[in-house]
Order: sequence, then C-alpha cells, then structure tokens
Amino acid sequence: MVYAGACAAWPLAAPAAEVAGVKFDERITVAGVNLGLNGAGIRHKAVFKVYAAGLYLSRKADTPEGVLSAPGPKRLSITMLRDIDSGELGKLFARGMEDNMDRSIFSRLIPGVMRMSDLFSRHKQLRTGETFQVDWVPGAGTVITVKGQVEGEPFKEPEFFNALMLIWLGPRPADWQLKEALLGQAPTLRPR
Repeated sequence: MVYAGACAAWPLAAPAAEVAGVKFDERITVAGVNLGLNGAGIRHKAVFKVYAAGLYLSRKADTPEGVLSAPGPKRLSITMLRDIDSGELGKLFARGMEDNMDRSIFSRLIPGVMRMSDLFSRHKQLRTGETFQVDWVPGAGTVITVKGQVEGEPFKEPEFFNALMLIWLGPRPADWQLKEALLGQAPTLRPR
C-alpha cells in the first residue's frame, strides 16, 4: 500500500467491483482528481434489489466520518436494478436525509431538498440499468447527474452533500448492508 502523509492512498492495482451485474471501475476522475472505489453494494427493499451503488473517494475511508471529511471531490454512483418512480425516489431521499440529521440543520436545507425532489420528479421514472451520480466538487458544490445529464446548478452548501451521504452512511441508513459495503467493510447482519 502507498501512503500519502499519514493517509492511506489507493493501492497501485485494485480489482474493479461487480455488484448484481453492474461493473464499478476501480478508478474514475471527477473534476480532474483521481478517485478510487471505496466500496460498492446493493440497496435492498424487502426482498427486492433496488439499485447498486459505488462510492468513490480520494483516499480510503471505513467510517462515515472518514467519508465526510475526505478531501477533494467525491462521487456516489447509482445504477437502477429495477424500474422505480423517480418522484418517489426523490421523496425517499428527502426522508432519509431528515431521518439522519438534526432537525435544525435539516430545516436550513429544505429549499435544496425541495429542489432535489423536483429534479427527480421531472424524470418520471428511472428504468433498470439507468444511472445517476451525486458528486461533491469543491468550489462548485453538489452536482447531480441523471441519465448522463447534469441537472441544473450545483447545490452550493457543503452540508447538502453530507446530508445526502447520511442517507446511506448515517445512524439510520437506508440499508445497513449497503452502508457497510460502501465503507469497504464485510457485511454483518443488522436490523432492517
């Protein structure tokens, strides 16, 4: 393993991940910065596989705090494993943000949450195999790309990106096994 200062960097060679038939590259570039795949997994809802997600960072992180404090750009890439109503997905994301953060902080983010919900509802449906990305780009903000198209202006507040990440990495994540997978940890049995 190569070390950059006291921070663990990415190994020189790491395998790409394949999750439920979705391939996640070992490395990608966001805003000119090389990012490595921190972890990838599946979001389950009851017995259904909803989507595959991969988290990319500039350095390995195995805790939510490590992800949120990681320097530079970040990306969460999601590929749908089943058709889903996009408006419903936007509402679930809003609820996931609210469930994982202090009410006073969430209330300050409501304009952005409403804008994000509207953004997803304009797509009507995300079909199996379609993708969206949530990028943090320092100096620009949170950039959401749906089906290859950047959606509107970036969300400027750093708190907005962190609030989105708490949907998957917070104390009440959407899926415990997905949380552990994104953090590069071996899955354990957790309450759903």
